Amino acid sequence: MNKKEKDRIVHNVAEEIYENYPFLWEKFGQNGRDRTEEDNYHHLDHLQAAYEMNSSDFFIDYTKWLNNVLTSRNVGTHLIIDNFERLIAQFQNFGLEDENEQRVYVEYLQTAIQHLHTLSSKR
Repeated sequence: MNKKEKDRIVHNVAEEIYENYPFLWEKFGQNGRDRTEEDNYHHLDHLQAAYEMNSSDFFIDYTKWLNNVLTSRNVGTHLIIDNFERLIAQFQNFGLEDENEQRVYVEYLQTAIQHLHTLSSKR
């Protein structure tokens, strides 16, 4: 994934999240919006690392860690799932130059979402 693709995806996902959850502006303001973009860069960096290592487990470990951190800060698992679903939609709607990379990213995100659903059903 090149920088232009990454920047477009991060911007679009953050825009969608704040459009669909307007209370986030009231609760977190611009700082929260900036953190949402930062978080999405982290998601994409971890996806890219997992892809380069050919390891879905790497992304699942990141997802487990992310869930633990965010739920400890009262951010629900459902918001992580929502974010990952939005990333999938970006890949499917706008694509990447490298179609195999795109396919693997979607696969890893779908696996992570399945894992998050099992975690949220245990709570």
